[in-house]
Amino acid sequence: MVSKQLTIVNAQGFHMRPAQMFTAAMAKYSSDVIIKFNGNDVNGKSLLNIIPACIKCGSNIELVCNGVDENEALAEAVAMIENGFGE
Repeated sequence: MVSKQLTIVNAQGFHMRPAQMFTAAMAKYSSDVIIKFNGNDVNGKSLLNIIPACIKCGSNIELVCNGVDENEALAEAVAMIENGFGE
């Protein structure tokens, strides 16, 4: 299991477009991807779990990846979030 604390930097937070990009990117990994936010564990591979979590700009999250390709999954997820999803 690997994890990293991050702050959401894109202005609109995890709205539909970045959430869709994120889930599509994470779907290619066999590892579990969990976003810990406000005391909840959000499935990072589920658009229907990310959107209602209301993760806004400036929110502090912890990304947790667990599985055989956890390091690769975490690296891509961190890059996407730190890049502001290209926005």
